[in-house]
Amino acid sequence: MQTKNKIIEVVVGIIRNENKEILIAKRQKDQFMPNYWELPGGKIQVGEDSFSALSRELYEEIGITVKDCSLIYKICHHYPDKTINLSIYNIEDSLGAPLGKEGQEIAWSTIEQFNNYKLLPTMWKIIHKISLPKSYWITPNEHQTESTIDECRKHLISGTKLIQLRSKTLLDSAYIENIYKLCKEYKARLILNTPSKTYTEICDGWHLTSSELLSLKERPCDDSKLLGASTHNKLETTHAEKISADYISLSPVEATLSHPDAKTLGWDRSSNIIDQCNLPLFLLGGMNKELIGKALSIGAQGIAGIREI
Repeated sequence: MQTKNKIIEVVVGIIRNENKEILIAKRQKDQFMPNYWELPGGKIQVGEDSFSALSRELYEEIGITVKDCSLIYKICHHYPDKTINLSIYNIEDSLGAPLGKEGQEIAWSTIEQFNNYKLLPTMWKIIHKISLPKSYWITPNEHQTESTIDECRKHLISGTKLIQLRSKTLLDSAYIENIYKLCKEYKARLILNTPSKTYTEICDGWHLTSSELLSLKERPCDDSKLLGASTHNKLETTHAEKISADYISLSPVEATLSHPDAKTLGWDRSSNIIDQCNLPLFLLGGMNKELIGKALSIGAQGIAGIREI
């Protein structure tokens, strides 16, 4: 007899200290998926709203009283016998110093240090979401020259935290590694969008073309790496969700110099697609930094571009 898949509603809190480190707790031996690390929180009980459940769980687990919080993300994760609907809250204000009230280990970690911990599968989805910037820069298709590396350096100095290295032709591994090292120097991440991806290249993740996206039936890389995809319609955004991408770009919103004859989506249609999408979404096509606020106002993660970002 087939067992019915259980749906469990869960709330967790992101708690940061003065060093911007995030609090995580280790699951105990008698719990589901023991010895994995996670954000503090737990199940919503019958009759509870999300805030009440979060407040109760954080007080019971780590002894803090939540004064103010905000919902930042919802994700759904499927296990063989259960589905977890997870609501992630940012704890804006609280009373008390966190401690392991139930005997569990707790730790403060930077996002970069999370690789040192055995994390629950849902944790990487959360980490990728909260660490995404409001804009990222895409390199022009003129590579393996000092001018491109200089351009990368200028963007990094100005504060860019995510660079998509995009090329229509194969790039030399030493060239990629030089840009990767440059990104590490400025605590930024490098995403590769190059042909014939092996998903073993030296980088922080990969960006799929729309044709690559639609050719995949499952996520092609480890959860600890970022996976993005280019999309142009609802069909493609839905497929990106299906293969567990971490973010997507949607284009073209407005006319671009690189694709002047492409039919644009416009802001209203883009907004409708965002409303039906559960992934962080960057708008692409005619974007500049003055449009970040407009992108955020319709629910986008931010914007991306080559010339004006």
